Amino acid sequence: MKSAKGTVFKYGDNVDTDVIIPARYLNSSDPAELATHCMEDIDKDFIKNIKKGDIIVADKNFGCGSSREHAPIAIKAAGISCVIAETFARIFYRNAINIGLPIIECPEASKGIEAGDEVEVNFDTGVITNLTKGTKFQGQAFPEFMQKIIAAEGLINYINNR
Repeated sequence: MKSAKGTVFKYGDNVDTDVIIPARYLNSSDPAELATHCMEDIDKDFIKNIKKGDIIVADKNFGCGSSREHAPIAIKAAGISCVIAETFARIFYRNAINIGLPIIECPEASKGIEAGDEVEVNFDTGVITNLTKGTKFQGQAFPEFMQKIIAAEGLINYINNR
């Protein structure tokens, strides 16, 4: 598969889908439009500060709340290459994989990585390297079929390309 490398944006517990993409913007399904409002209710400068490839790190229950796919779509369209969290809400986890957004559960990385750290993630092995601090964490690597879905940029593309 591949790896991701970027600067970390760090959030706490229970970042819900209404914070990731506020409900007032759900009248659009355009990924580029959703991206312009990503995380604005929790971090008003998020979209101004991220660069393509950056990484979100959060604590427990990232993506809780509604089951809308808009949340992982907004994150991916904003340029985030990976989300690392202690745990994910189950429906967010599935939606992220379905749209091809790599996410990795790793409690140790969640605790050992801070905002602004430079991090690299190897999706094949699940190894998360904090390049700023010189530390490594073993995250949950994706099973091969999930790696194929993410590599295809989502479930629909994966199915259509088979």
